[in-house]
Amino acid sequence: MNVLDSSIANVSIPAIAGDLGVSPAQGTWVITSFGVANAISVPLTGWLVQRLGAVRLFVWCVLLFVLTSWLCGFAPSLEWLVAFRVAQGLVAGPMIPLSQTLLMASYPRAKVGTALALWGMTTLVAPVVGPLLGGWITDNISWPWIFYINVPVGLLAAGLTWGIYRHRDTPVRRIPIDAVGLGLLVVWVGALQLMLDKGKELDWFASTEIVVLGLVALVGFAVFLVWELTDRHPVVDLRLFARRNFAFGTLALSVAYGLFFGNVVLMPLWLQQWMGYTATSAGMALAPVGVFAILLTPLVGRQVGRWDPRRMATFAFLVFALVLWMRSQFTVQTDLAHVLVPTFIQGVAMAFFFIPLTTLLMSGIPPERVPSAAGLSSFVRITAGAMGTSIATTLWDDRAALHHAHLTEPLVQGQGVFAQTLESLQAAGLSPEQALAQVNRLIDQQAYTRAADDIFSVSAWIFLSLIALAWMTHRPAPAGGGAAVDAGGAH
Repeated sequence: MNVLDSSIANVSIPAIAGDLGVSPAQGTWVITSFGVANAISVPLTGWLVQRLGAVRLFVWCVLLFVLTSWLCGFAPSLEWLVAFRVAQGLVAGPMIPLSQTLLMASYPRAKVGTALALWGMTTLVAPVVGPLLGGWITDNISWPWIFYINVPVGLLAAGLTWGIYRHRDTPVRRIPIDAVGLGLLVVWVGALQLMLDKGKELDWFASTEIVVLGLVALVGFAVFLVWELTDRHPVVDLRLFARRNFAFGTLALSVAYGLFFGNVVLMPLWLQQWMGYTATSAGMALAPVGVFAILLTPLVGRQVGRWDPRRMATFAFLVFALVLWMRSQFTVQTDLAHVLVPTFIQGVAMAFFFIPLTTLLMSGIPPERVPSAAGLSSFVRITAGAMGTSIATTLWDDRAALHHAHLTEPLVQGQGVFAQTLESLQAAGLSPEQALAQVNRLIDQQAYTRAADDIFSVSAWIFLSLIALAWMTHRPAPAGGGAAVDAGGAH
């Protein structure tokens, strides 16, 4: 429900903007506001757990998420909708790492891997399902229902969680509030997220606004880093990066997730804009990714404690590279069957991707630091996903412009195939301007397809290079070891 909300509104922006009487560009603040607030609150999870207790914090976050979702659906204007989305993002942040923490604290050693495998699958499948579900709801009901559907699910989740966990809350400590660290976190994360979300629209560093946001993010991050590493009660436990497994595991997971998320966004854009797919059919073309993920997840969960997680992560990266190489061969003649083949195979990589890397990065972390580690790794992963989306879409446009220039170089007005094509189009009833526009559309289709192929190809090579990062970690204890085991025995 939480991860779905980060992407479900994407395809509903035109409908929301039209209903509220604003432009689609202004409507994108519905997405931006949630992302900024979510990114700020995720790394606060560890500190909030110490103040409130993991179970109480999780239940309150779910209930407040239900309330803010309901308010989003009732928002009478864009200003109110953005305000409610900010509140929704703030309370949503701790939910993902806390759900991970509570699962790890609930299962014996042998079953922690299976539980986390099922948990991790939602994080990877939801970004694919979100646009499909959002598009269907917007087309067939109305856009407020993309928020209302959270209400019954959230109330059920809160009730079940409180019923199961209310007597197993974590100890509470009255630690002082790191107001300076919290303020710096809000400043630099907010500036970075705004820069990533608005960069493409404002032509990146050609815009003074983006330059200012970049400088604020850079300086704010530098000061935040120094403050948090020297403060006695930091709001974010950056000392976790001193652990080899946490540092390299988080880096490998985050870069891989950024690549995955960037390509998840790029595929439906290419299919809808240049291959004639509707929002629903593009979603259906990507939906089979969950088939192998669902079938193989129980196997991965059972075996992650016996097999070397580094080998499992290596296998996942190899399969991701294969999938992206297959996609780099796409042309404007590629049919649905050839789009579906790599999508099916990608499900195998997803099953072997999240849990082994999570096991590696959490291994050896004491139970009391697990919420902080889960929150911090989730924050880095979410930020990498935002960066992956911005980089992929920006490079796609840039490479398309380059390919367009190359494709038009040999075309000379009134000569060769170009002249024959224009003549045949005009003979079919098009005006000279319409004929030129049609030719330009065909060239753009080729250019954007080649640009997408370039990004798929580069992404495949980066996935191969990530194998080295996975092998820079130490193997956890074969029993399933690490943080998962410690947390499992903690409650």
